[in-house]
Amino acid sequence: MNYRCPICQQPLSLKQTTWSCSNNHRFDCAKEGYVNLLPVQKKRSKDPGDNKEMMFARREFLNKGYYQAMSDRVNQLAAEYAAQATSGLDIGCGEGYYSHRLHQVMSQRGAFTLNGVDISKSALKYAAKRYPDIDFCVASSFEMPFEDESFDLMLRIYAPSLDAELRRVAKSGATLITVSAGPQHHFALKELIYDNPRPHPDIISQIAGFTHIYSERVEQRLQLSDSDDIQHFLTMTPYSWKLTDEQKRALMSQPFNCELDFKIEVFCAS
Repeated sequence: MNYRCPICQQPLSLKQTTWSCSNNHRFDCAKEGYVNLLPVQKKRSKDPGDNKEMMFARREFLNKGYYQAMSDRVNQLAAEYAAQATSGLDIGCGEGYYSHRLHQVMSQRGAFTLNGVDISKSALKYAAKRYPDIDFCVASSFEMPFEDESFDLMLRIYAPSLDAELRRVAKSGATLITVSAGPQHHFALKELIYDNPRPHPDIISQIAGFTHIYSERVEQRLQLSDSDDIQHFLTMTPYSWKLTDEQKRALMSQPFNCELDFKIEVFCAS
């Protein structure tokens, strides 16, 4: 394990169910199996990250397979560009849907360990309990509790991060796969909210310390007819805060469809 202390940056070692460093900073593992490495003094709120409602909605939605095509393509690219990878990290892993699917694919190719990091304790309670083969920790993606050059494969799906921090934890030559919104992503939903909705920018991303080596878009049509699925979809998107209760009820009263447009990019740590 490659954890380092979030307070003093010394290596952490595990004894029974407690991680500790040489300065005796101690972090107990939760009963679900994850470890909380986000010190109270570094929290910006009492319960940062997605709340239980958002986590439950995303979990139920993703488990129905609506984003599976994107996940499948990410895993194919991981197997292609990081065929020899043995240590992976899912940044902003949430409830572990993408982590688990990536771990399954990469483990079929040989020994492969995967860490998941997210700032939401609610999400990781579920992730760690359901996917015990993956090591999850609560921490900020802007200050990750891992040693330098720990990973040769990293995945970042819609998660914010710092370029310098990504490069710090990546081994030289490591593969980084990112997923962000393509130009038409959720455009039908944006049309309900904004008077003049604009497509997401269609540009090649630049990440300091990494070389961009590949990009593609996965496009499909999301079609929802079950009111619960529609509610889960609306709750998990950032647009939920911009829709009125009346708009949400109207959307849930009939079949709903909109664009899915995922921009997948592959980078190599230089």
